[in-house]
Amino acid sequence: MSNAKNKRHGKIRLWAGRTSTIFSIMLVLFVFGLLLFVEFHSYMATNKMQERITYQVDLNPLTTEEEALSLRDELQHLDYVNSVDYISADEAARLFSDQLEEDILSLLDSVNPLYPTLMVTLKANNNPSKITEQRKTFEREVMEYSNVDGVTYQETMLNDLSLIFYKLSWFLIIFVVLLLIVSVALISTTIRIAIYSNRHTIKTMTMVGAKMGFITRPFLWRSILYGFLGALFATILMYAAIYVFNKQFHLALFHPRYFTGYAILIAVVFIVGIAISFIATYFSVHRHIRSKNTEY
Repeated sequence: MSNAKNKRHGKIRLWAGRTSTIFSIMLVLFVFGLLLFVEFHSYMATNKMQERITYQVDLNPLTTEEEALSLRDELQHLDYVNSVDYISADEAARLFSDQLEEDILSLLDSVNPLYPTLMVTLKANNNPSKITEQRKTFEREVMEYSNVDGVTYQETMLNDLSLIFYKLSWFLIIFVVLLLIVSVALISTTIRIAIYSNRHTIKTMTMVGAKMGFITRPFLWRSILYGFLGALFATILMYAAIYVFNKQFHLALFHPRYFTGYAILIAVVFIVGIAISFIATYFSVHRHIRSKNTEY
């Protein structure tokens, strides 16, 4: 009766130890994954806002529509250009009239004072110096065309936004790296504690002449399982948290354009969980095998 009771308590302690290990890995990966999620959406929002900044290319009033469309196509093929829209003088007058809620042509005796323009957006870049260089290159290349009178944009706002985006991106990157270091430390500590509880088994196998590979193999396979399950439960918990947050604030966090990024994020969480668990187990088991002073 006593032996059966001891075996039952032993199994309970074993499963409790394994559960606590998986739970600890899950919590660490959950926080790490959420921070990666914030970094991802911060990056996407930054790029989206940068690509909404419009550069107005003013064309000569004598520019024909064919020439304007030809110039639009040429600009569209530049590597750093995101989009180019052509607005004719008549369309500009209509848009202006809609804003004023009054026909400006009737006020000016049907004389249209507006010029045809090209509205250009550039591709996002998270480096302020490269943004400035890209803007200057764009201005220089556009002004080489004879039918371009000038380029208009809000330079001060663009410089301020670029600097803010740059600092925010680096802050989040540094924070992710610091959390990764903390994650490595916490998961490694959890694994070492779990291995320490098996030190007598390791020492006994060493004393009977078992080879190092034979001893470490089951622990390593178990570490992969721990890392996988911890990452799996962390991913489920992340999904639940993001779902509630998305529903509460009516966001579009599950738009298909984000799915590729989410897949990479989940893959990173699994790789980090399994890799840290595996490496920590490997070194911890080897340390116990080489130790000559293990106490019973």
